[in-house]
Amino acid sequence: MAQDNDSFIREVNEELRSDQFKNAWSRYGKIAIGVAIVIVVATAGYRGYEYWQSHNASQSGDRFLAALNLASEGKHDEALAAFQALEQDGTGDYPVLAQMRAAAVLSEKGDTAGAVAAFKEVAANTAAPDAMRDVAKLRAAWLLIDTGTYEEVSAEAEVLTGGNHALRNSAREALGLSAYKAEDMARAKEWFQAIVDDATAPRNVESRAQIMLDNIAASGKAP
Repeated sequence: MAQDNDSFIREVNEELRSDQFKNAWSRYGKIAIGVAIVIVVATAGYRGYEYWQSHNASQSGDRFLAALNLASEGKHDEALAAFQALEQDGTGDYPVLAQMRAAAVLSEKGDTAGAVAAFKEVAANTAAPDAMRDVAKLRAAWLLIDTGTYEEVSAEAEVLTGGNHALRNSAREALGLSAYKAEDMARAKEWFQAIVDDATAPRNVESRAQIMLDNIAASGKAP
């Protein structure tokens, strides 16, 4: 009798669970289906977006390499056009890389003013990586040594000279050379001495700085 009662109770419980499921499904089944569809569509969309990004990045990379080849072959105008096109519709970091390389091509063509303006544009682009912006400032500063004033060089390079900035000694060298060109020997000496005093300065940069310090000392124009 107890066994029959247990069997009866199990059947009742199963029936109740079945009825509860039917009721729940009738109330929430459409929502469950909707959620499942949203998950499937979102997953498919994300995978599609990943593929689209990867495909476009690959295309931009190929275009960037092709433009580099044109530049290395001395086809400056064609390379410049290719880089400028990539600036407009490239993906990822390629537009900024293309802008940097286009500035270098302008410099190679002898258009120093255009190159400086292009590097300054990259330096002012807050969407670009900080390291790339700093390199652009340094490139502009070095171009301005021959064509600009000390103040113009300083506006680009001095911000890079402090602390443990990776480009500090190259920036100091640019400032020292610009000051030397302006015959401000005291200031030039300060910048070159800062390089020599920096134990981490690259050996070639330190050697050039020491040569400039010797020249300044021989000139007798700085204490």
